Amino acid sequence: MTQAIRKTAPDALAPVPFNIPQPYKTSMPNGLKIVIFQDKRLPLVSYRLAFFSGDVNDPQDAVGMTSAITSMLNEGTENYSSQALAEKVERLGAGLGASSSDDFTIISASALALYDTEILELMAEIIFRPTFPEDELDLYKRNTIENLKFQRSQPNFLAGEQIARLLYGEHPYARVSTTAEDIEKLERDALIAFHKKVFVPDNAVFVAVGDVDRNELVKQIEDHFGDWEAGETAQSTFPAPPERTERTITIVDRQGSAQSNIVLANIGMDRANPDYFAAVVMNQVLGAGASSRVFMNLREEKGYTYGAYTRLDAKKLAGDFEATAEVRTPVTGDSLKEFFYELDRIRADKVSEDELADAKNFLTGVFPIRAETQEGLTGLLVNQQLYSLPEDYLQTYRDKVDAVTAADILRVAAKYIQPEKMAIVIVGDAEDILPQAGPYAAMIEIFDTNGQPKDIAVYGKTIGEETADVSGKWKLVLDFQGQNLPVSLTLVQNGEAVSGKLETMLGDGKIAEGKVRGVNLSATANAEIQGQSVEFVINGSVDGDSMNGTISAPIVPEPLNFTGTRG
Repeated sequence: MTQAIRKTAPDALAPVPFNIPQPYKTSMPNGLKIVIFQDKRLPLVSYRLAFFSGDVNDPQDAVGMTSAITSMLNEGTENYSSQALAEKVERLGAGLGASSSDDFTIISASALALYDTEILELMAEIIFRPTFPEDELDLYKRNTIENLKFQRSQPNFLAGEQIARLLYGEHPYARVSTTAEDIEKLERDALIAFHKKVFVPDNAVFVAVGDVDRNELVKQIEDHFGDWEAGETAQSTFPAPPERTERTITIVDRQGSAQSNIVLANIGMDRANPDYFAAVVMNQVLGAGASSRVFMNLREEKGYTYGAYTRLDAKKLAGDFEATAEVRTPVTGDSLKEFFYELDRIRADKVSEDELADAKNFLTGVFPIRAETQEGLTGLLVNQQLYSLPEDYLQTYRDKVDAVTAADILRVAAKYIQPEKMAIVIVGDAEDILPQAGPYAAMIEIFDTNGQPKDIAVYGKTIGEETADVSGKWKLVLDFQGQNLPVSLTLVQNGEAVSGKLETMLGDGKIAEGKVRGVNLSATANAEIQGQSVEFVINGSVDGDSMNGTISAPIVPEPLNFTGTRG
């Protein structure tokens, strides 16, 4: 029998119970805080040694120091080479690593409960006895510099770089990445000295979650970390983010891009702000998921993008609100219109009861799921400690979400979303973007992909008296690390519009929305290489039957120069 089609949505399931007990807390005479949560469901333990300092605390003349230290902690110690340490961890079936963020530095480990002694010994080894070998430091520098080149090929990185600069000014949050010059300056002796200064017990908290005996674990922590001498951690002070007074547009000119990566942002709130829960619910309604307003507008109704979102980036010292989307270049201006429509609407009109209920149900429903896994629960406890959140934060999270009202959303939206003072950053083809985005701000600036400013006056002017003819088959030669690589480019031209195909040794790419402006060709070829979608950006200058220019792609660290002829 055919089942009747349901005409109404089924009733919501009952809330998942979340009755998490308080963890055990103590501290050692040297100032190290200890948080232990006993979880006997699996014979596993997750460990975190988290420090209350991060990349923003790097010395001004040694940017990238904290990140370099964390990357190299397990690359050699007094008792283990890099390979020997990796083999030891692998034999235990464990995990051991370190990472840094803007505000914090975290040593993480995980292992079966029966290996608690061994994993604590290894944690102590990389914390107290790293040697930062010169050969490993050299390798780190080379790899990091190559990765920096790759980053500059990514539109999201280019947009984030400009947003951070515009919002945070002289504050360290304005720095989203090191430079090659920063990395080259790093020296082994400086890493050793800074490691001793920052890695001190009274600047840290040790969190353990899993199948442990609380008293036994405390004793083991004391055995391994009890002789750790307390230090003096200076409290850093930083300039406040600049006060924005107008809306601005910053375009990163990525010639030939078929898409525009749009980010709209303004300064928001830090993580300890009492408006945090109301802002989270507001953001859920506005743009945090696939049923949110901006997603339904720009994707489902208009079809401008695969996804449009908003987010709150609430850090320790400050934070920001962002709205983002990757859209087809021709609808850049229309997308800005719809973004500002939704930003104005959330500030002016109360959300409906259905929207409010849906947002709350999602947030309160997802929260206990995050704590279902051991790693998820560990992350929640670590964040609670690092951000100095209330003792009952986890226990009252759902109650605080449920307490948010439509009036609260209206209030925080008006306070933390500022359309008239937003920084608009768009990464894409500036020639196409400029006339569409221009009406949205009086102050407009353009940068190249290396972060260098460009003269806006040269845009909108056709170079040459008439549009060049680029149609036909071009045989190009790429200069790749001193080798000449053949590439074929077949172009079909209709006025200024260009389509065609790029053929390379790695794979073929289809050109759908290329353009010719004067004698300049810009185009994007989308190819599939080993199952991955790769975008090749082509920029060339035509002189009769000759062409020269560059081809760039994420799989190569920097643009490759080419020369070629037609025929």
